Amino acid sequence: MDQSTRYADLGLSEEQLIAGGKHILCAYRMKPKAGYGYLESAAHFAAESSTGTNVEVSTTDDFTKGVDALVYHADEENEDVRIAYPLELFDRNITDGRMMMVSFLTLTIGNNQGMGDIEYAKMIDFWVPPEVIRQFDGPAMNISDLWRILGRDVNDGGYIAGTIIKPKLGLRPEPFAKAAYEFWLGGDFIKNDEPQGNQTFAPLRKTIPLVYDAMKRAMDATGEPKLFSMNITADDHNEMLARADFALETFGPDANKLAFLVDGYVGGPGMITTARRNYPNQFLHYHRAGHGAVTSPSSKRGYTSFVLAKMSRLQGASGIHVGTMGYGKMEGEGDDKIIAYMIERDEAQGPVYFQKWYGMKATTPIISGGMNALRLPGFFANLGHGNVINTAGGGSYGHLDGPAAGALSLRQGYDCWAAGADPLEWARTHHEFARAFESFPSDADAIYPGWRESLLGGNR
Repeated sequence: MDQSTRYADLGLSEEQLIAGGKHILCAYRMKPKAGYGYLESAAHFAAESSTGTNVEVSTTDDFTKGVDALVYHADEENEDVRIAYPLELFDRNITDGRMMMVSFLTLTIGNNQGMGDIEYAKMIDFWVPPEVIRQFDGPAMNISDLWRILGRDVNDGGYIAGTIIKPKLGLRPEPFAKAAYEFWLGGDFIKNDEPQGNQTFAPLRKTIPLVYDAMKRAMDATGEPKLFSMNITADDHNEMLARADFALETFGPDANKLAFLVDGYVGGPGMITTARRNYPNQFLHYHRAGHGAVTSPSSKRGYTSFVLAKMSRLQGASGIHVGTMGYGKMEGEGDDKIIAYMIERDEAQGPVYFQKWYGMKATTPIISGGMNALRLPGFFANLGHGNVINTAGGGSYGHLDGPAAGALSLRQGYDCWAAGADPLEWARTHHEFARAFESFPSDADAIYPGWRESLLGGNR
C-alpha cells in the first residue's frame, strides 16, 4: 500500500522545521528492496515509525493524523531520507514529564529496522530542538571536574593520561591492585575494562579495597591526585546501586576521585539514566562495548558511532569512548573527529544537521584502543586539541620499562604535540618517550621511518 500521500510531504522546509522547534529530525541512509518505489518505501518507514501500519485501520482519527511522522526529503540517488517526528509522539515520564531515550530509539530505529520492503536504513544524524534539550538530563560532570580534582585549569586542563588494567581478565585482586599502583606512579586515570566486575577469582568486595589502598599509596608517593573508573554494569538496578554504594563507602574521603563506568550500549539507556540520576556527583563513564554490531561501516542498519555519541550527551554521559579516529586498532577515520566536536562543543555541524546545545554541559571524548605514545602526536594534530581522557592499556603495560614509564611516555607524547616539536628530536631529551620506540617497534617503523638511525645509531 502506497502511503506517501499521508506520510510524506516533500514541500516541508528543513529550515522551517528547525525554526519551528516542534519536531525531532532524523536522517537515514536508506535503500528499498528491489521492486519497491523509493518514496513509497520511505513513507512506509515513517508510518511504521509513528502512527501507521501496512493497512488502513478504522480507529485512526484526525488527531492521530496530526502527529504522523513525515518524510520531508527523499533523494534516491544519494540514499538520503529525512523524517520529521512530532514531539508529541515521544513517551514522557509519569514521574516528572521528561523525555526518555528508549522512546526515541523505539520510534526511530524500532520496528522499521525489520521491514520487508527495506533493504537497509541506517541513521546517520538527528537534530533535536531546544525543548528536547530541556527535557533530557545532560551530563552532571565532565572533564572540567576531573581537572579540578587534578589541580589543573578547569577550562583547558589538557590531556589526562589513563590506562586499562591488562590483561582485561585473569588477574586476582592483589595483582590487579599492584598493576594499578604501578601505573598511578606515572599516570592519572585507571578504568576497569568492560568485562571486569565481580568474577569469582576477583571478588569486587576484595578487589576494590585493595585498589583504593593502591591509590592512596600512589598519591602519597607522587604527591598527585589519582582517578579510578569502576565498572558498575549489571542486569539489575539494585545490583548496580549495590556496587556503586560499596565503592563510595570504600573510597570514603576520596569518593570524588571515583568514576562509574557503565556498558551503555549492551546495558541500554535505562542503565545510563539510572547511574546519572542516582550518582550525579560522580563522573559517568559511558563504555560502548558491542556498539560495532550496528555502528560499524560494514553494518547497513542501526545507527552510526556519531549518533551513539550524540545520544550519550542527551542521556547525561560525562564521557564516552569515541574511537581513535584511525590512529588506534579499532575501525575509524580521521574525519571521526566530528564525533568529539559534537559532544564537547556548544554547537557543531554533524553529517547532516547543525546542532546547538543551548548550554548543556559537554561530554568528554575518551580515546581508547591500541594507542601508545608514538601515535599520540598525530592523533592530537588531527583532533586539534588534547582535552581528552586517553586509556592506553597495551601502550602502558607494553612499555619495556613498565607501566609507570608507559604512563610518562604518554604524557610526553602529548607534551611533544603541544610543544609543536619533532617527535624524534623530542625523544632525545625525553627518555620514556624514546623507549616507546623500542617498546613498539612496528608502530615506530610505520610512523617514524628512520627512527632506528636517529635514536639507535642504526644498531637495531
